Amino acid sequence: MNPLARWLDPAVIQQIERLDLRARLIVEGFLAGLHRSPFQGLSLEFAEHRKYVCGDDPRSIDWNVFARTDRLFVRKRQAETHLACHLLIDASASMGLVGYADALSRPPRGPVPQPAHMSKLDYAIHIAAAIGYLVTHQQDAIGVGTIRDGLESLLPARTRRAHLAELLATLAALRPSGVTGLPGGLLEAGRRIAHRGLIIVLSDLLSDEGATRNALVQLRQRGHDVVVMHILAAAELDFAFDAEIRLEDPESGEALTVRAESVRDAYLGMIGRWRDDLRESLMAQRIDYVPLDTATPFDRALIEFLVQRARRA
Repeated sequence: MNPLARWLDPAVIQQIERLDLRARLIVEGFLAGLHRSPFQGLSLEFAEHRKYVCGDDPRSIDWNVFARTDRLFVRKRQAETHLACHLLIDASASMGLVGYADALSRPPRGPVPQPAHMSKLDYAIHIAAAIGYLVTHQQDAIGVGTIRDGLESLLPARTRRAHLAELLATLAALRPSGVTGLPGGLLEAGRRIAHRGLIIVLSDLLSDEGATRNALVQLRQRGHDVVVMHILAAAELDFAFDAEIRLEDPESGEALTVRAESVRDAYLGMIGRWRDDLRESLMAQRIDYVPLDTATPFDRALIEFLVQRARRA
């Protein structure tokens, strides 16, 4: 029986199946490209193997992998490979931003076509679905939490294949709304996730910066491996606007009218420094920082994510 049948609304089922198909295409395209890339053979968190080290039992060496890569890897035992991964997704109103620059200034490219007008939340949903497939493929546990004004829901991490359908249904139902309460949501998730594991935060980080960093550090201090996927709209990075524009905060409703050319240089400098400061401060706490925008091809986003994981190996 199709596990999606538990969601009886045909329109909902169709939406989930579209997300399911796109996630599979992203992962399959990514994996196919990985075999042709310099990243092949890296010892990653999601790998079923790890690098051979002196003292390992030679009988555990996977000689098929050695024949393909000319590197020694050993098969991990089940106890070594088990991973509990939770995806924490910011679904506040600011994540609904699309921005016309996504389509006009930097059209997305990649093996899996991306909609030209993709919001930050849509992008986060697709990346989360693809990671869900990667984790499930490795027979590890995957869960998902939704954060708006706080932690609204938390689907615990499980390993069952049928659980992936429930995770995809949760993702497909997400809509941007409400104010950002990212710090409180992260702290509540940390309290509710009982066992140490991998926590991936997908957000534009447009919240109280100090409180957000403190919450991320607390997750790290609880023993979790933390990855921050910082997702912005391409328009927020390029600021490819002309003449007079009206800027409105989708959460507070505050608005400001400016001439784009008069503030562009100052804006681009500030956003560049913001991302640099985030990277430096988070990585100093051994929190991986992956800067993304909605024009970044999905497969490149996954490569960047796995490269960050490889640096820990």
